[in-house]
Amino acid sequence: MRVYCAENYEAMSRRAANIISAQVITKPDSVLGLATGGTPVGAYRQLVEWYKKGDLSFAEIRSVNLDEYYGLSPWHEQSYRYFMQSNLFDHIDIRPENTHVLNGLADNAQRECERYNQLIHDLGGIDLQLLGMGHNGHIAFNEPGDDFGLETHLVTLTDRTIDANTRFFERREDVPRQALTMGIKNIMRARRILMVVSGADKAEAVYQAFCGRVTRDVPASVLQLHPDVTLVGDRDALSKLLEAGVPVCG
Repeated sequence: MRVYCAENYEAMSRRAANIISAQVITKPDSVLGLATGGTPVGAYRQLVEWYKKGDLSFAEIRSVNLDEYYGLSPWHEQSYRYFMQSNLFDHIDIRPENTHVLNGLADNAQRECERYNQLIHDLGGIDLQLLGMGHNGHIAFNEPGDDFGLETHLVTLTDRTIDANTRFFERREDVPRQALTMGIKNIMRARRILMVVSGADKAEAVYQAFCGRVTRDVPASVLQLHPDVTLVGDRDALSKLLEAGVPVCG
């Protein structure tokens, strides 16, 4: 595992964007696994800036997103499809047909999950998977206790996850109770994994994920078993790793 420590969120975002852009330049038809949430927004903003300067092209890139709320339409402003359009896809030259997000309005959740697994397989697998991490160590919507052997599946969100996402909705009651998500097995099959973390409130989760034992109680801890993981965080998020003497790059 490689760990990069940045001074602040902006520097962390640039470092993460550098890694993603290098993947795009090295393999222009890469399959990128993409994430939503507040943490990757800065990296997406940087990628858009480089695209507009003519430094990058996403014309051949294919993307698959980690998850989507079940029950929200793609046009709902809190859907993850809407998030990706607003923060990245609408501002670069990626072909719309090459962007893939789970269908939150699928009539049959199980069939939609099976379709998504087959899609990832047909694309040849994920070259670089971008991840964030929740305060309890969850990745995508894989919560503590979930089976590491699961592929894409329907999940019922925990109260803590619902609470964390309430800030994006007018009322807590408006937060969807279920989501479709790639499973740990999908994530671990990616050739490379890039995790981004920011803020002191993530420090304990980061420490448990990368210095603790591998356990379903901390889903991100399974990344210790992956052969190619890069962790990029700001100094606050990595503070407990630094205290523990984990080697980091500047």
